[in-house]
Amino acid sequence: MNDDTATQRYLPRIVDGELSALLADLPAVSIEGAKGVGKTETARRRAATYRELDRPGAVEVIQAEPDRLVRGVEPVLIDEWQRYPPSWDLVRRAVDAARRPGRFILTGSASDDMTGTHSGAGRIVTVRMRPLSLAERGVDTPSASLAALLTGARPVIAGHTRVGLERYVEEILAGGFPGMRGSSGRARRAELDGYIDRIVDRELPEQGVRTRNPAMLRRWLRAYSAATATSTSYDRIRDASTAGEGDKPARSTMRPYRDTLERLRILDPVLPWLPGGGQLSRLNVASKHHLADPALAARVLGVDAGALLEPAPVVPAIPRAGTLLGALFESLVTQSLRVYAQAAEATVNHLRTWGGELEVDLVVVRGDQRVVAVEVKLAAAVGDRDVRALCRLGDRIGPQLLDAAIVTTGADAYRRRDGIAVIPASLLGP
Repeated sequence: MNDDTATQRYLPRIVDGELSALLADLPAVSIEGAKGVGKTETARRRAATYRELDRPGAVEVIQAEPDRLVRGVEPVLIDEWQRYPPSWDLVRRAVDAARRPGRFILTGSASDDMTGTHSGAGRIVTVRMRPLSLAERGVDTPSASLAALLTGARPVIAGHTRVGLERYVEEILAGGFPGMRGSSGRARRAELDGYIDRIVDRELPEQGVRTRNPAMLRRWLRAYSAATATSTSYDRIRDASTAGEGDKPARSTMRPYRDTLERLRILDPVLPWLPGGGQLSRLNVASKHHLADPALAARVLGVDAGALLEPAPVVPAIPRAGTLLGALFESLVTQSLRVYAQAAEATVNHLRTWGGELEVDLVVVRGDQRVVAVEVKLAAAVGDRDVRALCRLGDRIGPQLLDAAIVTTGADAYRRRDGIAVIPASLLGP
């Protein structure tokens, strides 16, 4: 593909604005994310010098003359920097020597071999990149802004979409990896299979993790995928992955797999919101399980559109409220919401008390700990029962709650009489 063709096919990313702001003032930025999310293409559009460390012989050349890595017309892009971990320190030292803005862009995933490597604090700022959100995919034109909700001004919510359940199912299965967006059917399934194979067979060993039993790891991934959007314990996930087997793998056996998959950004759990102040107590500290993209979860589980639309597709037995499709729809919304929240300098968490008396799917948290609460509902209509948790949270935390919304598969965006926003997923944007 020539550069002109790549430019024409490039899908603008919401993170582009963040990168522009950072590189205008800072000397070095590291873009991290799962493979295939578009890190390299986004970085290449800004770089004047391009160092590809995954090319054959590239690391050997740099080892012979390390300073060559940080020389060139700036910005200098060091792609797959973890292939040569000293890259990090070379960039850090170059920044210490001259702190002018926009000097270096690094892309890659965290390296397991960071012994003796400086953290880069104050020199290299890390930016997270996730798969394409619904807004970036062009599913529809958003009419409701998360940034506006985060102001606390309770903006007018309006808009209409023709996007319905079948399209959301298609987006779950299609995924947000830019390179796979042009595929469908068997070709797309083969690409997703190849992606999963690469993670298990190559990426984990390259991170120093020996997969002595790849079949067991694949069963664990299948059980984890079935636990999408739940806070099911890892012991239950392990048990579901070894159903019918007498000897269960020890926690110490599975922990390195899990930790490395998180470091590779394949697992992308949503952490609990644990506010201070005493308004909320007995909070569950477990994370909600999500993969980098719900398309991976769907493919690992082997479900297609027909299976997802069935009441109970055959998947590992994981306790959940609602259907697998509902869980994957929540994961799709979560993925998009995280992209929008990052642009607004906010984070996404979830809230659940130990007894389940109060549970909110997603809590978008500003730096001052004021929040927008979001419920995700696989339905077109919203009733009073659906907003109980949001109302209860408002009663408990008062003005700390900036706004509240339910994200649906419906057609219309509006505010209910109680002030809660109802927003179709396709109409929610940054």
